[in-house]
Amino acid sequence: MNSSLTIAEVREKCKARIASIPRDVLIVAVLILASSASFGFGFLAGSSSPQAGVDAGHGSSLQGLGPTSPEASAGKTGEGSGNYVASKNGTKYYLTSCTGANQISDANKVYFVSASAAEAAGYSKASTCKGL
Repeated sequence: MNSSLTIAEVREKCKARIASIPRDVLIVAVLILASSASFGFGFLAGSSSPQAGVDAGHGSSLQGLGPTSPEASAGKTGEGSGNYVASKNGTKYYLTSCTGANQISDANKVYFVSASAAEAAGYSKASTCKGL
């Protein structure tokens, strides 16, 4: 084998090899590689856990704030208390007496002492909840 190939010669050899592979096989191979890479990056991004004592809250608006930060704890209450509730995964907040609040899993509930605290955390009023 000649080890002194020019870049142009290597490129032509690669083109010839790729041309000999059926196009459908190349498309499937690219899809598998892309989906595997996406899954791997997503897994790596999700494997980093937040600091102990920090509740990232809703989205990234509070992410990275320390447990003593006033922005991280403003308006949030302990588990099961507060007049307003929202889902960690949602965008709306409810009165605790609304039926929409009852549909939120206990593990996903985030409580607030006021509507302004919920809005400051990035949530908006639920249109289905009477009294908001």
